[in-house]
Parts: sequence; structure tokens; C-alpha cells
Amino acid sequence: MASQLVESHRAGAEVVKGDEACKKRSIEFLEELGLPKGLFPLQDMEEFGYNRESGFAWILQKKKKEHTFKKIKQTVSYATEVTAFVEKGKIKKVTGIKTKELFLWLSLVEVYVDESCADKVTFKTGTGLSDTFDAAAFEIGE
Repeated sequence: MASQLVESHRAGAEVVKGDEACKKRSIEFLEELGLPKGLFPLQDMEEFGYNRESGFAWILQKKKKEHTFKKIKQTVSYATEVTAFVEKGKIKKVTGIKTKELFLWLSLVEVYVDESCADKVTFKTGTGLSDTFDAAAFEIGE
């Protein structure tokens, strides 16, 4: 079930349905933005949408998914609905993604690659904490 926010950006958006089509399109999307292609290691995706005009993107999946990026030992939780506003090299105003820091789950609000250092990815939480990692840790299959 899509939220009101998704519905408000649906008009004029490119929408893809079905797990395989969504996986393929989400990888192409991350590539277009200049971000690592493995940032969304999701399964059972139902819908991927992107409204180029507003810069709004969303992913709907059947159930919540936790994934550990092994190279950096970081566990991330993806809700059934993930939304964000995007621009080249940046995903901002993110909803539906949390990262585990010690014993706390912190909401992720921004992911970006600095043009001067394209092999590093920075993640910012709602608490203002940020962490930078090698982009290689977020390649497909990692």
C-alpha cells in the first residue's frame, strides 16, 4: 500500500512493477545518479517509481528487509516503503531506511558521493551523525 506521499508524486512518474523489472531499474537508477549499484539489495520488490520532474523516487516491497554489508559490517533495515528525493550524486530526505549503530537503529536521511572523491559514499542519519565508506562496499553482491 503506497503512502499519500508516493501517490502525490505518481502522476508523470516512470513506474515499474515486478521484482525483476524493479531490480533492473533500481540499478540503472543508482548508476544514473552516480551512486553504487548495490545500495538497494532488496527482494520481492513490487514497485519502483521515479518522478524526474520532482526528483522523487520510491520503492515498495512485500516485506521489511535487513541486509548486512559485509565489507563494512554494517546492518541496514529497509521498510516496505522507501522514499527519497534525488539529484546527481545524492539521495536526500530518505524515509524507510535505518542503520544499526551499536544497539540503536538510526534513520538514514541522506546518502551522497562527493564529486571530488567518487570512490567514497557518505551516509547521514537524522541525529546528524555521518559516516563515510568505500563505494566498493556497496557493489552488487557485496
